Amino acid sequence: MSATEHGRNGPAVTMRDVAKAAGVSVATVSHVVNDKPGARIGDDARRRVQEAVVELGYRPNALAKTLSQGGSRFIGLVADAIATTPFAGQIIHGAQDEAWKHGYVLLVANTEGNAAVENDAIAMMLEHQVHGILYSTWYHREIVVPDVLQQVDTVLVDCFAADGEFPAVVPDEEQGGRTATEELLAAGHRRIAFINTTTPSPARTGRLAGYRAALEASGIEMDESLVFSAEPQQEGGYRTTPRILESGATAVFCHNDRVAMGLYDGLREAGVRVPEDIAVMGFDNQEVIAAHVRPPLSTVALPHYELGAAGVRVLLGLESDESHRLRIACPAVRRASV
Repeated sequence: MSATEHGRNGPAVTMRDVAKAAGVSVATVSHVVNDKPGARIGDDARRRVQEAVVELGYRPNALAKTLSQGGSRFIGLVADAIATTPFAGQIIHGAQDEAWKHGYVLLVANTEGNAAVENDAIAMMLEHQVHGILYSTWYHREIVVPDVLQQVDTVLVDCFAADGEFPAVVPDEEQGGRTATEELLAAGHRRIAFINTTTPSPARTGRLAGYRAALEASGIEMDESLVFSAEPQQEGGYRTTPRILESGATAVFCHNDRVAMGLYDGLREAGVRVPEDIAVMGFDNQEVIAAHVRPPLSTVALPHYELGAAGVRVLLGLESDESHRLRIACPAVRRASV
């Protein structure tokens, strides 16, 4: 994906070629070639880059030079799989709309988790002197940030680094869990079960914390026997159905919409009606599921569009959070299952 240039004798020469010859990162080459103000580059590294440029006959990209001189109006977005994940693809949509609103164009690279593709994508964006990069994953998790992103303003979207070095924009999992439980409490339910995921994640701990907080705020003592663990797929919800029915719960908050869909199947086989006999609440708002099961599923939306938009605002210095991790609210989506 790297932009190519022509050497003295015609063969294509890229920044990656120069970086390899000089024994430095692509970002270092970009800073030297474009004479980036404030870049902390040692004299020896700068000399090696300059010698490699001459030896290989590298000619800096004219577009990048123009952008460098006039101020880049590009923002990069590097993602693992969100472009091919229907509901998470809204991150791109939100980032694109917000970037355009402020006079920027979004450059998108979908890497499918391929490290080589990711490195090439970031190198290409550096060559085009992007204003900064949004680095996103298709589900909320802790990540190890690629070293090359140390060289450019970067905001993490739907992910975070353990050390908090990079600003991050993430869904507020605890608030979402609390909102889901409050929807069931508002409908008059007091014995509310929670089917949580078996997969360690911010969603697992956050949504459980929100469930606990909502019960506590309503004066309902936490009953650990009403908290179940299941694989976060349709089969997990289906297999948990007998235990849900044995628990005497009148409502169920499911970790995600796929679990809720499996629970629907199990309840239907048992002759139990939703919502007449038991209310069901999902999470994620995967519309291909939630809006089309019968009855349509009440759920809590992961705010993908707003995650992308907020990522751009943080990158441009228009929004921030003292904790370096901006949490975006997850709103309730009311349908017919509660």
